[in-house]
Formats: sequence, C-alpha cells, structure tokens
Amino acid sequence: MVPRQFSTGGKPRLFGISKRGNKGIRELFIHGARAVLVRLEKAVAIFGNWILELLSRKPYNVAVVTLTNKLARIAWSVLSTKQAFEVRMQT
Repeated sequence: MVPRQFSTGGKPRLFGISKRGNKGIRELFIHGARAVLVRLEKAVAIFGNWILELLSRKPYNVAVVTLTNKLARIAWSVLSTKQAFEVRMQT
C-alpha cells in the first residue's frame, strides 16, 4: 500500500500511497478516509487539529489520500504488533 520509508540525514521521508498492490484494499482505505472526513467532529476527536490544519492547507482529495496513508500505517502497525490502537490526545 505504501512504499518503504526513506531516511537521509535524520529526516524521514514518507511518500504517498502507491498504485501497486491490491486495488480493492486501496479503494476501501480511500472510502474509509472519505467516511472519516464526513464526520469531522469525530475525526478531530481521534486525529486532533492535524486533520483541520490539513483541510485548510490542502485540497479535499489530497487530504483524503493523506488520511488514507495515515490509516494504512495505523492498520499495518495494529496488525504487526497485535496491539489495539490507542488515541493519544495532543496538547
């Protein structure tokens, strides 16, 4: 779903989602991200102000793909560590 992380000089570079892999799963993640953005008040409760700042800076579809990337990384982390996702409130 997402390419590996490239790091140079201590600065990690996380690129966007690729078109390789399972098209169906990628499509489901996109639909999931759109569903999250429809309920913005719940999205802010989970993702904080990051989601609002993203929507103010970027076009809607770019924000959808960015959120899709984040959801894919969360799903990968949950599956690889076998631990539940915890919402951490940022101050």
